[in-house]
Amino acid sequence: MLISIGSIFISNIVLAKFLGLCPYIGVSKQLDSALGMGMAVIFVMTFASVATWLIYTYFLAPTTQNILFMVFLKGKGAPPDLTYLRTISFILIIAALVQFVEMVIQKISPTLYQSLGIYLPLITTNCAVLGVSLLNIDNNYSFIESLVNGFMSGAGFTLALILMAGLRERIELANLPKAMRGVPIAFIIAGCMSLAFLGFSGLSF
Repeated sequence: MLISIGSIFISNIVLAKFLGLCPYIGVSKQLDSALGMGMAVIFVMTFASVATWLIYTYFLAPTTQNILFMVFLKGKGAPPDLTYLRTISFILIIAALVQFVEMVIQKISPTLYQSLGIYLPLITTNCAVLGVSLLNIDNNYSFIESLVNGFMSGAGFTLALILMAGLRERIELANLPKAMRGVPIAFIIAGCMSLAFLGFSGLSF
């Protein structure tokens, strides 16, 4: 429960850690595309958290439960330390998941696929997905904790995206100065939302 509340409100991956800002600004013009992107990120982030935790724990970390250590070294000597491969292996896992999601969305909903545009394959390089996977390891989360943190961080990303899309749709109808239309007002809204979510950091459990 603490991880869930923290991932959505207190340590929101977008509004508190400022990761994944590219799709946050780029795909938040319409509510439908924002919701579609949010669902895709939840899927990728959840399964990436699970897959990267398993790869790190059983193949990269120098522990006695390292599969390479048990199979090739027969449990003798020192377990291999392959943690330097963490980032590149995590990126490969995320890229494979994004490719799968992209094919599914293109098959099921071509309209949504077109509206997401370049931002869908860019989930591969979305620092929010990689950041959550790395935070799971750095925080020494267990398998279940990594799963929950991945899913709830995706939910927090989706919440921020939907709120931003709803506000920007309303702003489109407002009589704004020409210099403030588009990206400038979007940045101001993003800053105000970050300040609003900062209020959750005072919560105590």
